Amino acid sequence: MEFNSLPFLIFFPVVTLLYFGMPKFLKRPWLLCCSYYFYMCWNAAYSLLLLFSTASTWACGWLIEKSRSKNGRRAALIVNLGVNLGILFFFKYFNFFSESFSGLLTQFGLNVTPLTLDTHIFLLPVGISFYTFQALGYSIDVYRGVIPHERSFLNYALFVSFFPQLVAGPIERAAHFLPQLKQDHIFEYKRVSAGLKLMLWGFFQKVVIADGLAVMADKVFDAPTLATGQQAVLGILFFTIQIYCDFGGYSNIAIGAAQVLGFDLMTNFAQPYFSASVREFWRRWHISLSSWLKDYIYFPLGGSRCSTLRRCFNLMLTFLASGLWHGAKWTFVIWGALHGALCCLEAVAAKPAALISKKLRLAKLRFLTRPVRVLLTFFTVSFIWVFFRAETLADAGTLCGSVFGLFSNGLFDGAAWMSALEGVGFFRTASASSPLLAQLACGTGVSLLACTGLLAVGDLCEICTRQTLHTTVQKLWFPARWAYCVLITGCILLFGHFGVSSFVYFQF
Repeated sequence: MEFNSLPFLIFFPVVTLLYFGMPKFLKRPWLLCCSYYFYMCWNAAYSLLLLFSTASTWACGWLIEKSRSKNGRRAALIVNLGVNLGILFFFKYFNFFSESFSGLLTQFGLNVTPLTLDTHIFLLPVGISFYTFQALGYSIDVYRGVIPHERSFLNYALFVSFFPQLVAGPIERAAHFLPQLKQDHIFEYKRVSAGLKLMLWGFFQKVVIADGLAVMADKVFDAPTLATGQQAVLGILFFTIQIYCDFGGYSNIAIGAAQVLGFDLMTNFAQPYFSASVREFWRRWHISLSSWLKDYIYFPLGGSRCSTLRRCFNLMLTFLASGLWHGAKWTFVIWGALHGALCCLEAVAAKPAALISKKLRLAKLRFLTRPVRVLLTFFTVSFIWVFFRAETLADAGTLCGSVFGLFSNGLFDGAAWMSALEGVGFFRTASASSPLLAQLACGTGVSLLACTGLLAVGDLCEICTRQTLHTTVQKLWFPARWAYCVLITGCILLFGHFGVSSFVYFQF
């Protein structure tokens, strides 16, 4: 069941109304049943896989708590990690590693047919990377003594399967979410109103901006060999905004839906495209995943409390894991490796840069240079998105070559840029009887520019006020709040794409 579908628009109000109308002792079983129904709408059989992951990690927590020896606790954790990561490997990575290994053997003259799974039979379970990491985080926290074992299997099962964030996060921590299940959530107008406004903003991001830009970005990425240099640049920039609005929109809908029900989910985005470095970008982008990788991979490897060389090794390994987590393709591995390499470069250059800044007394001028650093980071991150979106390394290389080709030819060719905009569907060709501005108004370009501008204003408001957009909206005068809702709803109705399209991160 997709958030941007009619079934969900019926499902969620029914779940909410019945939830607030029933006694406390029925609320958690009700949400658990609804969460499993939500997942079973995709594939009923794979709900058993979700149940197995839940049961095995809960049992692991029980064994860790009951074990009297450190070796026994460690053994329980290792078995649990092996079982759950083994399932994740089987469904998501088996074919990738089998084909890669066979390809390596072929380079040495050994022709080996790779053993692969039939993807029509063994479907990739939706959300498996998300709920597996969430469940494993619980096991590791119990082992470390961060939290006690959750004695109620019902509470723990709901923690793993809570439907707003089940298939694409945020990846919640047990210490944050489990205590909320012991509270009685009653209807509160202000909280419900704020949650609905956040959901409205998420729908705006998804069906207006993300799905609108996807139409144009797909024209470039689906046929990279046919794209001109200008079209390649436009496709990359469009996808850069699309992926943010698509995943950010999902996160806002999930957080807003949970808020309506009385639950608080962690923030997943914090204006990532206003970052002044790649390291800062990863503190603002997919926060639940980056913090999970930091706590459970980067810090156990030694973190930054080690030599510079070792720190770079830790960073690279963490980002390679991030790339593989996103998908079983070499494009994702390269994407993660590039981010890791840039973070290593920034880490190595941090101390020399600080010393130079101190000697030249440039610290007070950082606010002047920040806009330049933000732009550089934005274009760098945008360029690396090529490897995330491209189907193959060859396609990524083609688009990269087209972009670099602009620097020697066509960078300042206005006619070529206008032709590229027309080619991706930004506007239609102007005729003698219809001026260009009229054609722009008839196309999708002006509406998308206006809506993307509204998104940028929202992010800037969050930076300036240091609070979330929906918090600021909630503090507005009553007519202003309604005007905001009417504006966003109008944009959705006028410019939204209502053919149900999956969220990008559902494939992970």
